[in-house]
Amino acid sequence: MSIENIINKAWENKDQISKDSDSSIINAIKETIHLLNEGKITVAEPQDGEWKINEWIQKGILLSFRVNDKKIIGGPYNAWNDFQHLPGKTAGWTEKEFSKAGFRLVPNCVVRNGSFIGKGAVIMPNSFINIGGYCGENSMVDTGARIGSAARLGANCHLSAGCGLGGILEPVGSKPTIIEDDCFIGALSEIVEGVIVRKGSVISMGCYIGKSTKIINRETGKIVTGEVPAGSVVVPGSLPSKKPGGPNLYCVVIIKTVDEQTRSKTSLNDLLRD
Repeated sequence: MSIENIINKAWENKDQISKDSDSSIINAIKETIHLLNEGKITVAEPQDGEWKINEWIQKGILLSFRVNDKKIIGGPYNAWNDFQHLPGKTAGWTEKEFSKAGFRLVPNCVVRNGSFIGKGAVIMPNSFINIGGYCGENSMVDTGARIGSAARLGANCHLSAGCGLGGILEPVGSKPTIIEDDCFIGALSEIVEGVIVRKGSVISMGCYIGKSTKIINRETGKIVTGEVPAGSVVVPGSLPSKKPGGPNLYCVVIIKTVDEQTRSKTSLNDLLRD
């Protein structure tokens, strides 16, 4: 049986899965975590311009917590009480492994086992990448930024200081937050609940976007939710109350749309100017 079939079969009786389960199940779960580390499988997989969610991988991650005990994990900066299969991704690495992987970790960041980091990426201090998280090639995860379980940051992206990409594993089949390639996410922004930010978009600092957040195109008046269109430049905004004197409703506003040619000639600060 393939590891996908073994994981799906084990999930049918997940309450009975433990560290004493059949070795084929234990090995399939270990292999799932290994393949996530290598970037050979991902929870969110690009497919014909859309995103396929691999439920079996979500199941494998969740089952991994049933077959591993907690233990004290040491490190150069802190020790923590965590599951034994979740040491730092690079624990025990030598110069050879770092050279092959081709990314850079700055001291005091936390990158859990079972996550992927592409070549040329830089992970700054106090940032956190959870199991199943994905950071694409040449991307920057800045100080204090977070990539949640199964959340995906594309290639050539900048996740600014204090940002958060919401992860999700349950219920199985739920879509994680996805930032496509060539995006900039401004400081202290939070993108959660399976929102997709399409390629080449620029999100200003302090934007909070969940699946029900209204995303308004200032020029057309069109309102969408759950997805920022490609090449959008987005800032925080508010919708006026329908009742006189009532409270305004938070939203985000697409103030302009840029193509790749325009973006290559324009600084991020200029794009965010009104």
